[in-house]
Amino acid sequence: DAVAPGKGLKCNLCTKILEKIKAVAGDDPDEATADKALDKGCRVLGKRLGRLCKGLVKKFREQLSQELQNGDEPRDICTAIGLCKA
Repeated sequence: DAVAPGKGLKCNLCTKILEKIKAVAGDDPDEATADKALDKGCRVLGKRLGRLCKGLVKKFREQLSQELQNGDEPRDICTAIGLCKA
């Protein structure tokens, strides 16, 4: 099936990772909850995705935490950090 514009492998992985983190964070996370979700979300993803997740979190932690607190969608967050094309 054709790949939609802005949907590369990095974008897909980022979206998958952030969907998991967002699920762990819940609906209206505060800063502490968002931070915990960033750590916990990576652990439940398995080895390969978990490693990618940790790298992503390490690099963009502040921004990811902020976006989670804002309730942004995983796809929008991945676009904001440059892994998906708008």
